[in-house]
Amino acid sequence: MTALRIAVLADIHGNVPALEAVLADLADQTVDEVLVGGDLVGRGPEGRAVVHRIAALGWRGVRGNHEDYLLAFHRREVPDRWWHAPEWAASRFMAADLDGFSLGYAADLPFSLASELAPHLRLVHGTPTSNHEGLGPWSSDGELSASLAAVAEPLLACAHTHRSFERDVAAGRVVNVGSVGLPFNRDPRAQYGLFTVDPRGETTVELRRVPYDRDEIFTRYQSTGFAAQGGITATLLRLELEHAVPVLVPFQRWAEAIGRPLEAGELDAFLEFYQPGESLRGFFERLGALEV
Repeated sequence: MTALRIAVLADIHGNVPALEAVLADLADQTVDEVLVGGDLVGRGPEGRAVVHRIAALGWRGVRGNHEDYLLAFHRREVPDRWWHAPEWAASRFMAADLDGFSLGYAADLPFSLASELAPHLRLVHGTPTSNHEGLGPWSSDGELSASLAAVAEPLLACAHTHRSFERDVAAGRVVNVGSVGLPFNRDPRAQYGLFTVDPRGETTVELRRVPYDRDEIFTRYQSTGFAAQGGITATLLRLELEHAVPVLVPFQRWAEAIGRPLEAGELDAFLEFYQPGESLRGFFERLGALEV
């Protein structure tokens, strides 16, 4: 009996060049099964292309929170201001990019699934109870144990936070495979997880990081119209790509804290306060000290 290899990739976020780099890397890995951990779409310009590419490969996957967001647009289940507010322009662009096939594919994705070849591995996007919340390196052992207690399998693969990590606790093991298209761990390479199950049933994990041509994704921001039509949010997402750290949410929190509008004209002032290289903990501590 030979070892089995299972790849888990997630959070592609409409980044076709990053996805293609991972596919090329997978071709060299002799993988027996590939699972996709959600967020094929959102936060990037080519969600439809990513969905079609993954669907053509026939890989199983789960639904992320960004599938939910864009489905909500098409179902007209979003607040009225999302249809006209400037800060939602990028979401409107990404929702409009999806065709009927993409929408149907996203709607049919399950919340979670188990590997067919390694039934001790359960995949979710965020946590076993929410695809809008996630587990990261900062999560306590208690939080990881609670997530494992919510599933039958002792090995939980997840994503959502765009930060890869692996940790064993008494109840089992949690692995966040990171993000293919938009990492937040200061490493801009496309990231995914490779699980190897040996003949004894022991599982080892390799958190792989694959370089790709980031100039190409920046070019696609322009060629698709995303940069021009996506407003301030598209600009912030490009900064996230450049620095491989969160920028969009810090900008939103900063603007709310000091009563500034979510507009491009506020970006310079925000970047004087927030340096993309600083820790989020330090940023939020400084933000908490501000007075409106």
